[in-house]
Amino acid sequence: MRRVLIVGAGQSGLHLALGLQSLGYDVTLMSNRTADEMRSGRVMPPQCLFPTALRHERELGLDFWAGRAPRIEGLGLAVAGPESPRGCRTRLLDWTGRLEGCAQSVDQRVKTAGWLDTFAERGGRLVIHAATVSDLDALAPRYDLLLAAVGTGELASMFVRDPARSPYTTPQRALAVACVHGLDPRPEHSGTEAVRCNLVPGVGELLVIPTLTLSGRADVLLWEGMPGGPLDVFEELARPAEHLARMLDLMECFTPWEYARATRVELTDARATLAGRYAPTVRHPVVRLPSGGLVLGVADTVVADDPVTGQGASSAAKCAAAYLASIVERGELPFDEAWMRATFDRHWAAARHTTRWTNAMLAPPPVHVLDLMLAATGFPAVADRLARGFDDPSDLEDYFYDPEPAAAYVARVAAQEGAPGTGGGT
Repeated sequence: MRRVLIVGAGQSGLHLALGLQSLGYDVTLMSNRTADEMRSGRVMPPQCLFPTALRHERELGLDFWAGRAPRIEGLGLAVAGPESPRGCRTRLLDWTGRLEGCAQSVDQRVKTAGWLDTFAERGGRLVIHAATVSDLDALAPRYDLLLAAVGTGELASMFVRDPARSPYTTPQRALAVACVHGLDPRPEHSGTEAVRCNLVPGVGELLVIPTLTLSGRADVLLWEGMPGGPLDVFEELARPAEHLARMLDLMECFTPWEYARATRVELTDARATLAGRYAPTVRHPVVRLPSGGLVLGVADTVVADDPVTGQGASSAAKCAAAYLASIVERGELPFDEAWMRATFDRHWAAARHTTRWTNAMLAPPPVHVLDLMLAATGFPAVADRLARGFDDPSDLEDYFYDPEPAAAYVARVAAQEGAPGTGGGT
């Protein structure tokens, strides 16, 4: 029986631990918190699994919340216009595209705690300890494979930034999160549960994500502000009530159509707010410990994209699925450095599309992308395809990044569907 040590009990670490456990591997999981500490902790960055990533969970029987979490069937996008002389903003465009299948968001305090309990109940070896480099160095001889799924901290810092794949060296957005009850549905889209992306050019983005939290159905509000701009005002706010009030003030100013349905919201719990920032970074995937042992980085330990496209959880699940397949296919052969790099490359073959798209969305959108977004208001096929890009970012390679393929795609849709109907939600 092959012995595997996984450090980190988040989306990817637990996915891998439970998957390997179900296949008979001897798995040790190190977590810096117990399940109860996770449940009582501060809300984590919002997570949404789009259909392909969610399917990986279902294949392992890990979708424990299908009957309670909102069924997210679409992806909506609105672009704010400039401030008028009267001080108000309207939407330049607004549309909702359909996903193929449903997406799902579960508060990580619910999900990771539930999975951690399951791993222990199934006989997994769980060690509650904030692992250090010296810990891994001492433990390496006891295991066939060491995996780091830690995201941040001392272990993550071992993995060296890959400058060829990391165009940014500083945070591109200041993040602010609040999980709330009482958000009304969009009146013009009330029949569809959807992730709502609101772009405010030159300022930042507001994402609204239906979710399941500790106290039931809720919504996550995520402001992404350009550093130094009008949204970069949260990290000094200590009190959750102040944090929410500031978020609502900014919604009233920059996205009044979202504020109009948020006038009765309240925080889901006393630890339902979060603020922070990090630089989107791709790192080299393998680290050699002082004693010579090797560690393979997992998910955002080695590919940490900005959350502007909401890909964090989906990318983590896809990484775990790719690594799981590579581990099983390896059989009894050694998990050497060549295998580790090939395993990461298997993941990167898909992840590179997510990274390219996310980095592109951090920059001001070029004219042809704005034209695509505008076309989606009149052609449902364009809206649906853009929405499905959140599930499979590789599809964007065919038409999203260059003016000529984008124009040709819209022309083909127009020829097939005829004159566009009315769109927008101004």
